Amino acid sequence: MSDPETRDPTTIECRQIADLLGDYLDGTLPKSTHELLEWHIEGCPPCVAFVKTYRGTINAATKLREVEVPKELKKRLLAVLRSQRDSRRPIA
Repeated sequence: MSDPETRDPTTIECRQIADLLGDYLDGTLPKSTHELLEWHIEGCPPCVAFVKTYRGTINAATKLREVEVPKELKKRLLAVLRSQRDSRRPIA
């Protein structure tokens, strides 16, 4: 995906929003990119919906509590993953 700063500095495409959204919400985008992204979002209903959904997902995830994985389930899961990994190894 192209960096919006290396393309036309006055435009941003919807598909770039997904790549930049994490940095946008963290406040780590360069000021010009941040402003361009905000300008785009304000005029693009699908991107407004996408940003709201993204923020909602983050908020929901922060409210989840940590749950200890039962030892037996962890053992079985690791066994399945190891089996899959081993079945993909080339035979020498």
